[in-house]
Amino acid sequence: MTKKITKILIANRGEIALRVIQTAKEMGIKTVTLYTDEEVTLPHSHAGDESFNLGSGPLKDTYLNQDKIIDIAKKLGADAIHPGYGFLSEKSSFAKKVRDAGIKFIGPAPEAIDMMGDKKTSKIKIQELGVPSIPGYHGDNQEIEFLVKEAKKIGLPVLIKASAGGGGKGMRIVYEESEFQSALEGAKREALNAFGDDTVLLEKYITSPRHIEIQVMSDQHGNHFHLFERECSIQRRYQKIVEESPSPAVSPELRAKMTAAAIKITSGINYEGAGTIELILDTDGSFYFLEMNTRLQVEHPVTEMVTGLDLVRLQIIVAQGDKLPFSQADVKQRGHAIEVRLYAEDPDNSFLPSIGTIKKIGKTTVRDTRLDCGYVDGNAVTISFDPMLAKLISWGETREIAAQKLNLALNDVLFLGLKTNRDYLKRILTLPEFHEGKTYTHFVKTYEEKLQKRQPTKEQIAMAVAAFLLKKDSGTNNNSGTHSGSKTNSIWESLSGFRNV
Repeated sequence: MTKKITKILIANRGEIALRVIQTAKEMGIKTVTLYTDEEVTLPHSHAGDESFNLGSGPLKDTYLNQDKIIDIAKKLGADAIHPGYGFLSEKSSFAKKVRDAGIKFIGPAPEAIDMMGDKKTSKIKIQELGVPSIPGYHGDNQEIEFLVKEAKKIGLPVLIKASAGGGGKGMRIVYEESEFQSALEGAKREALNAFGDDTVLLEKYITSPRHIEIQVMSDQHGNHFHLFERECSIQRRYQKIVEESPSPAVSPELRAKMTAAAIKITSGINYEGAGTIELILDTDGSFYFLEMNTRLQVEHPVTEMVTGLDLVRLQIIVAQGDKLPFSQADVKQRGHAIEVRLYAEDPDNSFLPSIGTIKKIGKTTVRDTRLDCGYVDGNAVTISFDPMLAKLISWGETREIAAQKLNLALNDVLFLGLKTNRDYLKRILTLPEFHEGKTYTHFVKTYEEKLQKRQPTKEQIAMAVAAFLLKKDSGTNNNSGTHSGSKTNSIWESLSGFRNV
């Protein structure tokens, strides 16, 4: 008989901490949240049944302090730890310490994290399982002359990539042989600084790829399932900003091949819990294993909206030792979901992060939309943490309907007081190439000019002013400070189509 989890310590912050709390409450499980001195007013800090102040200082003393977090869990009687994503979620040393402390780690075994967390060892395992992987070199020889020869064998362009990392750090694309040495030195230097390991691997660089990921879920009883695909090709600086399911480029036949490959991996390594098999899709329909993320993903709500499954609930069920309560045939992909990530950054100034105080967060009433946010009015956004403010997700019967709903919802979701990428996201969603499904990983670069901020023309301003004056003359505008319905009186809202529903 399995032992039910009664209290979860959430070793994370912000919107993912709130997300775990939501499901835990529905399951009758108590929660413990963590926060630092500068996060006292953030909603996650006191959202759990209990909370613990980690103090102040660098991340290594707070959210990355493994021993401290485990000691807190013991002190407060938590019988499980949910790592969220980022921070310690893919640290095998943390998963092992949690297990050794007699606490359930809501995630895979440390051995699986180790195997799939290193790009080189994971590629070797994938090849053993017969899953296609990108042609390249993943060996130990790191001599420049040797790597130059390997690059020639693979054929330019090649991708130099840090073996131990992710997020675009330690990564360089080389188009010409003369560029190789300087690119290699730069990648190694960056990898060493970011991960303490300058080992790199080489891969054939596919010029027009799509980034497709398969959501997987496995239990401790040998049951391995896929929950279909997400496309995450629209990225800036190798960081995803738009995710959707299903992919506009994946046919039923291709989907069957990709999901079968994903299940071959999870069953081949005896995986348990939630994970994501990352694949590169070429224009000819060929696909290759990229890496595996052994955790819940930022974009998991997209899968939840098209399948109706609560992925956090499934993680907890697996951690308790229960069987997953469905068969593969039970899992259906219904409609279309799209997620955008709202960042505190200025897309029109090289995506530079912005800081400040949030004066007001707008709320959306658009049907079938969901806002996952870790902030409330008055919170400060600092440089201490990731600049992601929230995730906005929409669902529709079709991709077009989902995009329309998301665009309308973005009109509402303002973060006043900060520069954000909200308008930039709206530009993406209204770009004809987006609607045509031309969502390759170079989307942002290819359509850079089209995605630039456009100033309103004199004609547009004149039309907006005329519309405003017409409203005023007809008596629909008054100075009482009240209004009916959801319409407002700003000429700029008229100009942008704001709330045009």
